[in-house]
Amino acid sequence: MSGQTASTACEAPVPVTRLATERTRRIASGNVEILVREWGAQNAPAIVLLHGLRGYSGTWRKLASSLQDRWRLVAFDTRGRGSSDWDPDRNYYTDAYLADLETVVDELGLDRFVLLGHSMGGTTSYCYAAKHPGRLQALVVEDITAGSSVAGEGFKRIVAEMAALPRRFADWGEARAYWRKLRPGVADAAIEERLFESMREDDDGSVIWRYDADGIAATRVEPDPARVVDLHPVIAAIRTPTLIIRGGKSDFCNLAKVQELEADNPALSHATVEEASHYVHDDAPDTFCRLVEGFLAGIRTCRGAVARQD
Repeated sequence: MSGQTASTACEAPVPVTRLATERTRRIASGNVEILVREWGAQNAPAIVLLHGLRGYSGTWRKLASSLQDRWRLVAFDTRGRGSSDWDPDRNYYTDAYLADLETVVDELGLDRFVLLGHSMGGTTSYCYAAKHPGRLQALVVEDITAGSSVAGEGFKRIVAEMAALPRRFADWGEARAYWRKLRPGVADAAIEERLFESMREDDDGSVIWRYDADGIAATRVEPDPARVVDLHPVIAAIRTPTLIIRGGKSDFCNLAKVQELEADNPALSHATVEEASHYVHDDAPDTFCRLVEGFLAGIRTCRGAVARQD
């Protein structure tokens, strides 16, 4: 659907092409079932991938296409999103996301793995790394740091977006125009993927969200302060080698805060992708992949050298 414009294209999005190695399963976690998506050989070293607030597991296909010959990649639709169950109690807080992650990796028997999380998934990743340091080979976090989810321009933007979130669109053309206005800098293919992965046609022909828009919006617009995680002590406690990848055009991941935390914790390092926004893996997928591959290669080389010395 390359070249299609929001003002003229009213047809449904073309289904996303699945990779040849792609497979899915469902795993029960508390009162919900989680849709888990995998790529690559099951006996390969594992990378677990966590999407953001309004994301979906399929957002990682581009990365998976580059790494699936060497890695087993595991992603899942966070509760309330994609093909995972909606939480009947609307528990869309970090404690629930962390419990889901713990359940998925235990069910899959992943004793040692790499964890990569974007935005909201990055918060969950930080918390897992602090709680389970012995389980992780490395941690990669995309465009979130301490304070990102409680203050700043990016925080205000996301709250405003969720507060004004339309619950229904007249047709695919109106839904497409909404996404194009909201994300003017992303490629047409990324808009089409968002339409296919996060929306569906209702019985009356209108277009609605695949995710629990009301429940998720409520926890972001008017959250319970007692359940919002302060990432400062969490990140300070991390001892796993960690790479933070931020977008140079992002309004969400404050560079000064990243550098401040990095100065106090030698496990942390960062890279800025100047041409990218908050969605680095969408805006600059090749650069994002190279950064991830380079970081993981360095970690494996260093650990191999230590093993040989022993």
